[in-house]
Amino acid sequence: MLVVENLTRQYGARRAVDGVSLSIARGSFVGVIGRSGAGKSTLLRMLNRLADPTGGRILYDGTDVTRLRGRELRAWRARCAMIFQQFNLVGRLDVMTNVLMGRLNQVPTHRSLLKLWSEEDRALALAALENFDMGGFAANRADQLSGGQQQRVAIARALVQEPEIILADEPVASLDPRNTRLVMDALADANRRYGITVLCNLHSLDLARAYCDRLIGLSEGRVVFDGRGFDLTEDVARTLYGLEAGEVMDRGEPETPPRPVRAPLRHAEALSA
Repeated sequence: MLVVENLTRQYGARRAVDGVSLSIARGSFVGVIGRSGAGKSTLLRMLNRLADPTGGRILYDGTDVTRLRGRELRAWRARCAMIFQQFNLVGRLDVMTNVLMGRLNQVPTHRSLLKLWSEEDRALALAALENFDMGGFAANRADQLSGGQQQRVAIARALVQEPEIILADEPVASLDPRNTRLVMDALADANRRYGITVLCNLHSLDLARAYCDRLIGLSEGRVVFDGRGFDLTEDVARTLYGLEAGEVMDRGEPETPPRPVRAPLRHAEALSA
């Protein structure tokens, strides 16, 4: 279980995240919602330790993540993979190499620098790409792909880290509706198939309700909602989004993707199955 205790991040006089306390069960798909500037990205970056908290603690299975340094911190970032809005792929490299970058924590430095990837690593990377219908693009340069394709490559790269948690920071913010659905389906598949805990920052309530088991609403760095999507009232939506509430709150019930219950597998075993 991931536990956040009174987590705070302060920039000068402003608190981007203000005393957030949460418990996230293993294998859940959690949407973090709220308007721009609510503290969503800062929260996820602190969980991955890309940003250090000003106060509070992050605990994972009894380990105090906020105290990790050096090799232990690098190992945590491998277990807690991050997916960014802007993909963070190396455009001049081929898709396969970009995915293999997710294995950097698993191989000696000299092998990665010389691109001496093992056959096992290559097979794992190709299986991850094929899982998201991207195997045919393995030899293409990353900068030749569409935005949705690049984001699926980024998810495949995260998957080959064999993480226990995926943090997705506005992964569909720059995508069209079709690619938005493909990327969200890919995250849902990683959650269902491998039992990976997913925390996903989303602006759209429609998407959040359709894909997430639980929603956490942030406003001015504080938690103002924690529950199921259809328990979120219009009053709470207005607290979260202000005048934007009507744009992001769908009156109808969106189609919910099927979420069959499957026993979690080790990623390498499942990908090679």
